[in-house]
Amino acid sequence: MPKLKSNKAVTKRIKVTATGKLMRYRSGKSHLLSTKSAKRRRHLRKDTQITSKPFIDKISRLIHT
Repeated sequence: MPKLKSNKAVTKRIKVTATGKLMRYRSGKSHLLSTKSAKRRRHLRKDTQITSKPFIDKISRLIHT
């Protein structure tokens, strides 16, 4: 049986930290930024951790296959 390929779309969007946590980029930072406050844009710059257990399991399966 051949090796399974990892999902490239997921690997480009989600990074795995050294401790194994999954980090994703925040949405809403691509356009229409003039209507958003500076505080909101500043917070959108930071990555956020994926905390939902079902999502972690699904994404881990896609990355590590």
